[in-house]
Amino acid sequence: MRGSICCGMINVNKTFGARLGGLFLMCACGFALAQAPAAADKPAAAKPAAQKKAAVAKPAAAKPAAAKPAPGIVLRGDHTTARVVKDLVKQYEATKQGKVEVQAFSTISGLDALGSGSADMAGSARTAMPDRAEEKGINFFPLGWDALVVITSPKNPVNNITLKQLHDLYLGRLTNWSDFGAPAAEINLVGVAGPLDGVEYSTRLLLFHFGDQEVSVPRFYVNTEKLEEAIAIDPHGIGMSTLSGVAGNPAIKMLSVEGVAPSTASVSDGSYPLYSPLYLAARDDAKNAEAVKKFVQFADGESARAILRRHYIVPFADVPELMTKQDARVAFVDAHVRPDLATSSMGTRPVSAPNATADSLARNAPTSEEAVAAKARAARVQAEKDAGKTAAKSVPSTPDGN
Repeated sequence: MRGSICCGMINVNKTFGARLGGLFLMCACGFALAQAPAAADKPAAAKPAAQKKAAVAKPAAAKPAAAKPAPGIVLRGDHTTARVVKDLVKQYEATKQGKVEVQAFSTISGLDALGSGSADMAGSARTAMPDRAEEKGINFFPLGWDALVVITSPKNPVNNITLKQLHDLYLGRLTNWSDFGAPAAEINLVGVAGPLDGVEYSTRLLLFHFGDQEVSVPRFYVNTEKLEEAIAIDPHGIGMSTLSGVAGNPAIKMLSVEGVAPSTASVSDGSYPLYSPLYLAARDDAKNAEAVKKFVQFADGESARAILRRHYIVPFADVPELMTKQDARVAFVDAHVRPDLATSSMGTRPVSAPNATADSLARNAPTSEEAVAAKARAARVQAEKDAGKTAAKSVPSTPDGN
């Protein structure tokens, strides 16, 4: 802009003063342009630049180091537990505490993956199997209590089943719906194919004292979700699932057991006999042990408990007294499944105290089937108690409950 004004003043035929003024302006412009490089070379001009660099670098060095993100962990396990854990993981990741990859497959694959190091945690609908080498050294942290439920199609007229009927059904002694007071039709009993599946293992443990009890099940499915789909379309089908898995599903009907309907209320007060814990399992020597501990602590917090309740699971911390009812619960199941043994000629026994019962039988008939079953029952009750104690000691809640 200034250059164009200067040139315009030179070319216009005006007074001498105007011409002189224009010449002065032009010279001033030329002088200023000539002096510009020299001014840039002066040391004084470099000083502010150096100061600016120092001023920029100094605050950067003062910034606190960013917190190292927690390593991602892998949680592998059965579909029953995974359905609940997926929602826990969503909430956990939303709090920016870490990442968890959930791999739903089977109980065995999850527990064995802990040993190989391909998983950091396992989800399991059963506790550890005694004497199974692959499960030694694994800690089981109870998430909460779930109900093991007997399921059929809504089109099936049967609404209740006794513990004795369920026991005999698994052994192939009952094969027709007429045995349940329904119209005659062959019973289609189904189960989960995976060895030592969580739901199947826990059910058989309650009924037979052995989670790997051989049973007469003619048809198997790869997981509980596929089993539920089969039951929904088969009026003559029957199988086992969990309250958390089928509650609210209109295509599935849950049977009462001994006249008690499965619900969070009947699990909480112990009146529904077929309830069992869901677990998170991990090893102390896992490579990401600290990240695992962080997630287990989160799963014991109040926000996680709210998620469990939405899934019809009773948080373990909500009913700590339920653990003290295990002896009586096992005795109740035994009295209904084996009434002949409960009133045998061996005299009165403390059936609600499994260790005392096992000791009594071991002294009188150490090799009998009854003694073996009593020992297994005592071991199971003790294992469940130990799991509860481990959870209480190993998973302290933070002050805010998370």
